[in-house]
Amino acid sequence: MPNKALRILIADTQHTHRIVLERLFNQQGYFRIVPVSHLQELLTLVEYGSEPFDLIVVNAQLAGEALDLHDFVVYNPQVRHGMLYNAQSASQSPVPVARRSNLHLSPAPLPDLASLRRLMERVDPQVHEPLQAWARALRQGHRH
Repeated sequence: MPNKALRILIADTQHTHRIVLERLFNQQGYFRIVPVSHLQELLTLVEYGSEPFDLIVVNAQLAGEALDLHDFVVYNPQVRHGMLYNAQSASQSPVPVARRSNLHLSPAPLPDLASLRRLMERVDPQVHEPLQAWARALRQGHRH
């Protein structure tokens, strides 16, 4: 079962992108989703929120030159995980090893269901642990 308490923020200027992403998360059982269309909304919700966001999914083009979203995600204590999609370059500023796993970059103009499922394996690992344990048991059973 997915952790229904996870807080997810989606930030994209295009309304249709926000709807598509929200529906893809809903298909996986996640419903605590906040869609925003402007950088200022993103900043306000993250900085003044009472609890951290478990995941923010942001179109990398949202901030333009106004903010380095890469560093914002990596170093902000109010963001546990982040995905920047539509990212032009995956070789942005270096990330310390300890924080590397919380940032996911994608060159895709919009993440698809498969890429969001892979992302959620990292963000919400207990959902996938029973399936992984079952697969290990199945592989071991075939060896005997």
